[in-house]
Amino acid sequence: MKKKHIITIAGKLGSGKSSTAKSLSELLNYKHYSTGDFMRDIANKRGISLNDLSLLAETDTSIDEILDKNNIEIGKQENIVLDSRLGFHFIPESFKVFLDLDPTIASERILEDKKVNSNRQTEATGSFDTKESITEKINNRLLSERKRYKELYNIEDHTSYNNFDLVINTEKIPLDKVVNTIMEAYKKWLIN
Repeated sequence: MKKKHIITIAGKLGSGKSSTAKSLSELLNYKHYSTGDFMRDIANKRGISLNDLSLLAETDTSIDEILDKNNIEIGKQENIVLDSRLGFHFIPESFKVFLDLDPTIASERILEDKKVNSNRQTEATGSFDTKESITEKINNRLLSERKRYKELYNIEDHTSYNNFDLVINTEKIPLDKVVNTIMEAYKKWLIN
């Protein structure tokens, strides 16, 4: 399989997917795409939360069809960074990265980010304002995604490390080190 100049970044909520993807795209001078941003646009147009859209997608396959077509089209390009839970699946010739993070730590980050960036995080977490409620929301969303992806694509676990070329636990690693680690691994991957 021919390697493409594409990095796909997946990861758990709060792990830093968006920040990492944006930083990488700037450093590499690649175009950045985000399925999360695309989903937020769909949710906003429908007047519902991102979590409600995720639950709705369990019974309305048109939502995933729209997202999937978008990922496939993005995968036809070169020099891109895509943060998407299923980028590894739809663009298998990409350099596939997974950012891991314990849901409890993620809920702390999301709660802190919610205070600073109220519009984006409110969409992601609804009206919940405690670590416990955010952790519950994270776990519910993960279960919802696993159910959908199993039914639609026969993917047992989209968070399995086996799907990725590089896995980083971001709990104790600052963004710049995460980005540098990905850059080094990506350069080696391109030449091997």
